[in-house]
Amino acid sequence: NIKSEVFMAIISISRQVAARGDEVAELLAKKLGYTFITRKDIENRIVELGFAAEKMPKYDERKPGFFASLAKDRDEYLNYVQYAILEAAAKQNVIIIGRGAFSTLKEVPNNISIRLVASEEVRIQRLQKEFDWTEKQARQRIEESDTNRQGYHTSFYNVDVNDSANYHAVINTGFLSDQDCVELVAEYIAKTITEEKEKAGTLKVEQMLKCQQIINKLIFEHQINIEFMHGVIEENTFVLQGVSQSAPAVEDALKIIKKEFPEYQVKSAVSIIHDFKSFK
Repeated sequence: NIKSEVFMAIISISRQVAARGDEVAELLAKKLGYTFITRKDIENRIVELGFAAEKMPKYDERKPGFFASLAKDRDEYLNYVQYAILEAAAKQNVIIIGRGAFSTLKEVPNNISIRLVASEEVRIQRLQKEFDWTEKQARQRIEESDTNRQGYHTSFYNVDVNDSANYHAVINTGFLSDQDCVELVAEYIAKTITEEKEKAGTLKVEQMLKCQQIINKLIFEHQINIEFMHGVIEENTFVLQGVSQSAPAVEDALKIIKKEFPEYQVKSAVSIIHDFKSFK
């Protein structure tokens, strides 16, 4: 038995194309008895939450084009994807792959972030075998995927997806079999996740999900005009962050938050910039 089965954990997996991400995640979920939240699961949930399916190809694990990166759809997508990740994480004992989950959950004590990589040569061989592609086709697919994923994480999370400092462990699947990867991660989780981390992580995800729920309500239901809106809970205080041209808009937001969360004090950390221009 794996010790970590006693204590709930969240595993966020980042992967290069053809680095066996889905295969390792699926095997790991079976070994630990966890739920594997697939790429399609998150995509479907984003659409269910209200993001138009036809807009997904512009943003979903892709580097947005210049105008797409400025459009309001970009922020809408980010709010929905973060909500979907936090909603999944709140269930605990889950494995979430892609979508910058490692960045969204980086401050969650019982989150374990794993990066799966392989050499370009190994990835080319895998793609050639799987799709019967030429070396040129495989190489083009790798270059396109690597560029998109780097651009996605830079645009939405301002992080370098290739920086090993973002992860608890980086595993080269060119050297290790899928099963070896699973055993390595399972052993690490068993030694790392404690009851204290589980409790702290459960509380942190609960707070983050509350914040994202109210932020989405302010944006989509009340149409509060605050750019880059974000919320954090610090002890017993809800802190609203962002940039706005309108002090009354900020006051309206604070009133709504107070009504939704009467148990918290509410504070603004929104910057009022009178010449700020948003791109619609």
